[in-house]
Amino acid sequence: MKMPSRHAFIRSVGRYLPERRLTNKDLETMVNTTDEWIFSRTGIRERRILEPGLGNSYMAIRAALDCLERCGVAPEEVDAIILGTVTPDMFYPSTACLVQDGIGATHAWGFDLSAGCSGFIFSLTTGVQLIESGRHEKVLVIGSDVMSAIVDYEDRNTCVLFGDAAGAVLLEPCPEAGHGVLDFIQRIDGSGGKHLHMKAGGSRRPSSLETVKNKEHYVYQEGQQVFKYAVKEMANVSAQILEKNGLTGDDVAFFLPHQANLRIIEASANRMGIDRSKVVINIEKYANTTAATVPLCLYDVLVEEKRVKKGDYLVMSAFGAGFTWGSVLIRWWE
Repeated sequence: MKMPSRHAFIRSVGRYLPERRLTNKDLETMVNTTDEWIFSRTGIRERRILEPGLGNSYMAIRAALDCLERCGVAPEEVDAIILGTVTPDMFYPSTACLVQDGIGATHAWGFDLSAGCSGFIFSLTTGVQLIESGRHEKVLVIGSDVMSAIVDYEDRNTCVLFGDAAGAVLLEPCPEAGHGVLDFIQRIDGSGGKHLHMKAGGSRRPSSLETVKNKEHYVYQEGQQVFKYAVKEMANVSAQILEKNGLTGDDVAFFLPHQANLRIIEASANRMGIDRSKVVINIEKYANTTAATVPLCLYDVLVEEKRVKKGDYLVMSAFGAGFTWGSVLIRWWE
């Protein structure tokens, strides 16, 4: 495979977290569950919930502005906006269009990308290739989902899992060879779609009184099937990205996994041979925010904890509806 003449690097990161917290104790009053039951199976204690009526773009705009302000880049300088989500404000226009208008990115084009919980990973690598092509200098990549809008809070098997949040990064050409986003592996398997999807609302089964009555506009998930596939494939792809590049878990400074389930995270870390101290975990605070989980992890370790330094190897991995899964290898530059 021909290597790109230049790599992209992550210049900045931003996030938005809704103020409202929904704890496991709160859920005990809503469905037949307990804090102990939820935490022992998922590692989640609480999740953030966006106020009704605000929409995905509300969070994505704020994450984008936080990202740009952090590095002193004006919205007018952005060339493209790629937004990973499964909960757009509406079918059309795209939420990327709403973000472009909302932040004043007057010279940018963009689009939404649907890859479930792998949405940020897939969006990131798409943006990386725009930078590598030489046609773009600044690409804004956002992962944002309002899962509370599509979760049935009478279904204890799904409502305990998800939260709302947005994360954003700015990609630019890396000034130094051997740094930036070095490699990625991504896969899809549509045969898994039957285990995790939304039954109605699209062209196959348009919205109707019947679909609403039957609760077909909520997340449908066969938990055990998804768990088995996710454990295997996310762990495999996390190890494969290291093997492909001649690295081991000892070489990795931080592993930033999708925050779906603590057991899936641990299986992936074990498969990579990476110490638990290097695994970024925030599922306890935010739950599964779908496309926002990985950038939230990056924000934690980069901005809040300030633990990332130049030359560090980072691995990002995710698994989502589709099925979709992938991993990204980064050598940090800054």
